[in-house]
Amino acid sequence: MSNTDLLKELRIERHQREDHGHGSGRWPWIVGVIVLVLLVLSAGGWWWFSHRSIPVRTAQAVAAASDPAAGAVLQATGYVTARRQATVSAQITGTLTELLIEEGDRVKQGQILAKLDDSQYKAALDSAVAQANAAHALVNQYQTQLAQNLRDATRNESLAERGLISKQAAEQSRTLATSTRAQLVSQQRQAASADAQVVEAQVNFGYCLIRAPFNGVITTKDAQVGEVISPFSAGGGFTRTGIGTIVDMDSLEVDVDVNEAYIGRVTPNMPAEAVLDAYPDWKIAAHVIAIVPAADRGKATVKVRVAMEQKDARIVPDMGVRVSFLEAKPTVAAQAPKGVLVPAKAIVKRDGSDSIFIVANGRVHRQTVQPATQNYGDMRLVPASVNAGDSVVISPPDDLHDGADVSVQSQ
Repeated sequence: MSNTDLLKELRIERHQREDHGHGSGRWPWIVGVIVLVLLVLSAGGWWWFSHRSIPVRTAQAVAAASDPAAGAVLQATGYVTARRQATVSAQITGTLTELLIEEGDRVKQGQILAKLDDSQYKAALDSAVAQANAAHALVNQYQTQLAQNLRDATRNESLAERGLISKQAAEQSRTLATSTRAQLVSQQRQAASADAQVVEAQVNFGYCLIRAPFNGVITTKDAQVGEVISPFSAGGGFTRTGIGTIVDMDSLEVDVDVNEAYIGRVTPNMPAEAVLDAYPDWKIAAHVIAIVPAADRGKATVKVRVAMEQKDARIVPDMGVRVSFLEAKPTVAAQAPKGVLVPAKAIVKRDGSDSIFIVANGRVHRQTVQPATQNYGDMRLVPASVNAGDSVVISPPDDLHDGADVSVQSQ
């Protein structure tokens, strides 16, 4: 083989160089894909680990209660009622021009609640006053005339005794004085009647102002300005028989229905304890006022009136109440400790602090707490940071963190 042939064998063709170059360029791209896949897998693993639903067991925080009261011999349910309430209305028919109340307003006896159109009654009052003034003017006139007639009669009688005038003239003078006295008496009575008409007109004019009959709270507002207010039921969509309802909150008591089979256990002045449905942890001292001497044949119950010994703005009419009739009046117990009771196992150390995990909407919220030193069996008192009814995690696992998703397991 010649040297020329050897050189041809050693020469690298162009297509061979291009194939070699393409092969070496694929490696960076392959490495990048592998790195990207690893990053995605790592991120997915982190997301799954941080968002996985951790199974936990929970318990409810309960309010710390004071010492129990004396044993109840009977329990019954009823409602708060007001012994003194009224629908406030006008005593005359008129158009409402001002309404000065809203629901919830506290009013005093005699306070103006509304005003009616008083133009007609003002005119009637002015007319009555004018007539009374005229009547009294006539009284003054008759009084003056009577005084003059008496003087004339006295003078004529003196002249008749001396024979200067006839006795008949003297008698006529005396008769005139007597007649004038009768007219004066009649006019005085008419003046008194006119004065009475003035008083009546003043009363009617005063009825244009609707006032509170007693101290209380406005519970309903039943009229608007422009409507006709009447003490009588009348037709028409704009006629009202009242402007609102006022309740004397100091007269609130409880009416309960006691099964007639157990009414013998209830006696007047018997101690009791009332618990409002709206405030189940609030026990109100009470006592029996009276047992109504009538039974409801449909329900086979007897109504019992119970007085609450504590007045409070939270107590409003028609609230549901559960009453426990007690054997004896409960002794004054120590004030209930502030805070809630939670299982001791719900309190764990996190970052050097006592913490509780509260479950809400499938997630936990870590709350730092300072539990009280005293124990209540297997419960601990937490004075703050936790509310009664909160679901707390029992024995939180070490990997439980703030904001973690959890699934509550049945006990």
